Amino acid sequence: MLLFQKSFPRTLEVLAGLAREGELLEAWTFDDVKARRSAEKRLEDCGIQARVRSAYKPLLHAFLEELSLEDVERVVVRYPLAPIGLADRFRLEAYPLAALVGDRELIFDRRSDDGLFYEVELTHSDGCHQVVEVLAPNHAHTGIHGEKLLSPTGWVRIDGRGPGARLESDLELAFHETVREIARHDWGTEEPFFEELNIRVEVPARDRELPFGDEVVSISEALHEDLYFTLLEVFAKRTGRQAGDRTLKPGQIVPEISGGAEAVSVSVSLRELDVEDIAGERMELEGAEDPPDAKQIRRVLDSLGGVRLSAPTRSGRQVLACHVPGKDAAVMISGGQHANEGTGIVGALRAGLELGTRDDSHFVLSPLENPDGYALFRRLVAGNPRHMHHAARYTAFGDDMEYRVEGVPGESLFETEIRSRSIAASGAKLHVTLHGYPAHEWVRPFSGYVPHGFEAWTLPKGFFLILRHHAGWREQAEALLEKVTSRLSDLSDVLALTARQLEIYRIHAGEPDLRMVNGFPCMVAEDPRSQAPVVLISEYPDETVHGEDFRLGQDAQRRTALAAYGAWQEILPRSV
Repeated sequence: MLLFQKSFPRTLEVLAGLAREGELLEAWTFDDVKARRSAEKRLEDCGIQARVRSAYKPLLHAFLEELSLEDVERVVVRYPLAPIGLADRFRLEAYPLAALVGDRELIFDRRSDDGLFYEVELTHSDGCHQVVEVLAPNHAHTGIHGEKLLSPTGWVRIDGRGPGARLESDLELAFHETVREIARHDWGTEEPFFEELNIRVEVPARDRELPFGDEVVSISEALHEDLYFTLLEVFAKRTGRQAGDRTLKPGQIVPEISGGAEAVSVSVSLRELDVEDIAGERMELEGAEDPPDAKQIRRVLDSLGGVRLSAPTRSGRQVLACHVPGKDAAVMISGGQHANEGTGIVGALRAGLELGTRDDSHFVLSPLENPDGYALFRRLVAGNPRHMHHAARYTAFGDDMEYRVEGVPGESLFETEIRSRSIAASGAKLHVTLHGYPAHEWVRPFSGYVPHGFEAWTLPKGFFLILRHHAGWREQAEALLEKVTSRLSDLSDVLALTARQLEIYRIHAGEPDLRMVNGFPCMVAEDPRSQAPVVLISEYPDETVHGEDFRLGQDAQRRTALAAYGAWQEILPRSV
């Protein structure tokens, strides 16, 4: 069922009508460099001198396209103080400049005036100083829940007269109009409101890979993220919830964004849930460079023997787990709660296979807690393998399974039941749940840039651990953290990755709210929500890495699960 369909005039095509022959036109749009240079050539043919810059991450693009670092020894960036939202947002938005300047000295200094521009001072080896202003066009507006936002926008300036004026670009128009059309639709009152809400968008800009880590300039990915989380806010408001409430069950929201089109176009439709699983070739898990398909995951569980546990999903798929009883203190190991975090799935499988060969081991393995999300993840990755695809993060209901609570007696909790059944069957007091998070910058360009509710996750900061525990279990949790990080201290490649990402993170975002334990960033908090009294959560920067980067991550996840299992055998006797 088609709800909305529209194409939008290309912003680059309307620029010629904004200036006269002989004038200098400066514009900022959300197009890639090739398209912007082509537009400059067309304007030049009309007698208009033009410079078309990127409205998305303008400082970064200034260094990529205009500012030479040859013979530069020192870079000082005086960035704007954001009048709305995160005060240091514009320092954050410069990411990953700290990695791109190499060994040169880089200093960020917050400006005190209200001008939305960067002042860049370059000191050359001969002592010469070069000062350049880089405009950061933004506009103030109101979000879904009435919050004040400051977001990047298109801009135009003629002959340098004044600061210029906003030029709402094709991408901005498409984003806001799509959100409005979906928000005004009559969805009724009963959740979920749909099976799949599909938002297919074609954009002209192509992704640009950066020479640092997994970083890519991708307006396509940014649009996916902004549409997905903005629509969650739309349905949260409709149901009287706060933004970010993970109990919301709107249905499966699926933005599918493709680049390289001639113009921006949007098609919004309602579809039935996709119940097909994309098959893949069987892989050796030890060297896996991508997540396996659902069929191989089931085969691994079958090979362990033990007692099969299951729970239903909305689509009719099953969450499967295996209880292998033994004399050891039981541990539950899970992965795939957020289905776009693939390293934890492989790490859990490999840990389970190894424990299955040991005498007396006692564990429950639940490697894929969100199979509906995982099916969507594999579908989306087939089109954009480097994107985060947070649309696959939650279940087909649109909620986070961890936030479901007991409600009506006899009513299924669907995926969440796998945990209660696993804990009941095994008596496990420790749950090791293997997670990931974005391996590159995560932004929402048309909704304040920094992802609301996930501000601390917008930049990667290495492999870290979170420990949650019930009241009275702090001592065991702290002991577990010390033992696990000690056992992982030989993961030199992972520690090096963590140190490098933390170095760049600190320059752009300040000190993270984590404490270092044996070289690993960690966090410990009392939290009564979990069924097990102690929960160890791993967070590997894996959305979405492939190849050797994925192999490194899934092996770190395996080692974490095994380290926690071994450490728990030493701790539990003192906690009983």
